[in-house]
Amino acid sequence: MELVEFYFNDYFITTDKSKMDVSAIHDFLSKYSGWSDNIPFDRVKISIDNSLNFGVFHEDNQIGFARVISDFSTIAYLGDIYVLKNYRRQGISKKLMDTIMAHPNLQGLRRWILLTSTADCLYEKYGFNKLPNPEWYMENYNPNIYRN
Repeated sequence: MELVEFYFNDYFITTDKSKMDVSAIHDFLSKYSGWSDNIPFDRVKISIDNSLNFGVFHEDNQIGFARVISDFSTIAYLGDIYVLKNYRRQGISKKLMDTIMAHPNLQGLRRWILLTSTADCLYEKYGFNKLPNPEWYMENYNPNIYRN
C-alpha cells in the first residue's frame, strides 16, 4: 500500500498506521461520533489494523480521521470520518477528502460506499449521491451492539 503524506498550513495528513493515535480515535468514536457510541477499544484497534487509514494532525495531536475498507480494485467503503469540533469550518474536511480520493491505490474503483447523516454537501463534491435504487440495498444492522 502506497504511503501518502500531505502537509498544509499547520496540518499533516498521513496514511502511516504507526502514527495513528488509536486512543484518540477510540475516544472520539466511542463518546462523540453518534454512530459507534461505546465501541470497545479493541474493536477500534482491529478496524484500524485492517483498513487504509487517514489521520489528520495538528502540532502532533490527532484531530481528524477517516478509514477506507477496500479490495483496491472494484469497491471501497469510506467510514469513521471526523474532524474534532474545534477544528471544523477551516477546510480540513475538504483536504482530508481530497487526500482520500486522490490516493493512488483507490483509483479506478467501480463503487464507493458512504453512510452519513451529515455533510451531504461535502461528499456530493466528490461524486457521492443518494441511492438511486434504495430498494436494491440490504443490510444487517445492529445499532445496539456496543451497549452493555
